[in-house]
Amino acid sequence: MDKISLLQKRKQQIFDAGKQIRADIAALIDRDSFVELSAFSFSKNEFYGDKAEGEGVITGFASICDYPFYVIAQNGAYLSGGVSFANCEKIEKCINQAEKTGTPIIWLLNTLGVQIGEGVTVLEGLAKIILRASQLKGSIPQYLIVNGEVYGQIALLAGICDFSYFIDKKSVLAVNSPLVICAKNGENISKFELCGPMGLKNANITSFCVKNFDDIKKSIFSINELLNKPVIDCEDLNASLPVLDKKATAENIIKIFDKDYYYEIGADYSSEVKCVLGRIGGITVAAVIFADDNGVELNAANVRKIKDFAEFASCYELPYITFVNTLGIKADIPANNSLVIKEITEYVSILDCINSAKISVVYGKAIGLGYTVFAAKSMGYDYSYAFANSKIALFDSVQGAEIEFAGEKKADKNKLAAKYSDENSDPINAAKNGFIDNIIQPSFIKQYLIASLQMLLQ
Repeated sequence: MDKISLLQKRKQQIFDAGKQIRADIAALIDRDSFVELSAFSFSKNEFYGDKAEGEGVITGFASICDYPFYVIAQNGAYLSGGVSFANCEKIEKCINQAEKTGTPIIWLLNTLGVQIGEGVTVLEGLAKIILRASQLKGSIPQYLIVNGEVYGQIALLAGICDFSYFIDKKSVLAVNSPLVICAKNGENISKFELCGPMGLKNANITSFCVKNFDDIKKSIFSINELLNKPVIDCEDLNASLPVLDKKATAENIIKIFDKDYYYEIGADYSSEVKCVLGRIGGITVAAVIFADDNGVELNAANVRKIKDFAEFASCYELPYITFVNTLGIKADIPANNSLVIKEITEYVSILDCINSAKISVVYGKAIGLGYTVFAAKSMGYDYSYAFANSKIALFDSVQGAEIEFAGEKKADKNKLAAKYSDENSDPINAAKNGFIDNIIQPSFIKQYLIASLQMLLQ
């Protein structure tokens, strides 16, 4: 028997069975850089027999713009990408190698669930890889691509990975099948409406919605570059932004970031808060921008978004900046009867764990709890700045103070009006007590931030 010819025949069978997923991998990585691992490892399933070349997952390592990555890719074209115990063992080997070498992982998921006939065994396998992926969270970056339909417990990886990519008109993700969800709820909704990016807009698991693999490749490279090169040369160190003197809005705050180094994470979820990975003066930062010009009212969803992003900043030791314009917790019944208080207290714990630079910039309003959590010096911020035209106060208005004290003895309205006037909400009052490091002209904020970051990173 010609063993070499037999090997070539078997390799061709495997290649043919996974032609599409291999093309997807090739579109993502540097040309000819993929080295496959466990290429001949397949399931033995009584329903399909022993010859299941191409089933399950393809694992290996490759490079993107010369950066190394491990790749775990499900072959959705064969047996519907069904997950098996053998698949899970193959995945675990790849995870172990990634951990050993400190190399990021890219997941390409495409599965309708577990394979028929696996039974409880596959649940043990799933538990193993979900735990292992979770153990790597915060130490090795993980990028997840929803490369078609993803159903079943493997969907939990979307809540573990640092960044999740949904491809327009292709990606859907859910633990339960959309057919089951619709049937149990008496609805007739398409899988894209139910489990696509817009259907999951409240789930906080869609980091980016993209058009194609080229967009994903550029994004993964850019993020990896930010994390691997925390400081690069920058010529734009003394730039001023006169537009901020005219109008201090979130749209103009974005201009503080270096050109071509601004990446908003989870833009479709709680859009009143922007979580940004970018550079300021060549320095990689994680920044939260409160993006409602009237002041963001906090709820469980937007605080959770901030909390998750602060945890990411803490894990990867990124300087953390908050651009504050918030009125505190929203005064309505749903917010009052929600997890918002728990989310805020958990955020405070995470904030305390951030060991890199922490800077707060009050560019709009910092009212009540909004100041306490996101700007107070006693919350552990290394530097706190405020725009000259910002507002720092216990209440947003005289009317707010009157409502707050409505159950007390009749307060002197004239005294309240004086105490909570715009004049007394001037940030200079906080600065007098040493709680704000500097009141600045808005157009010079980038220079202040660069100087602070350079000092804190020394």
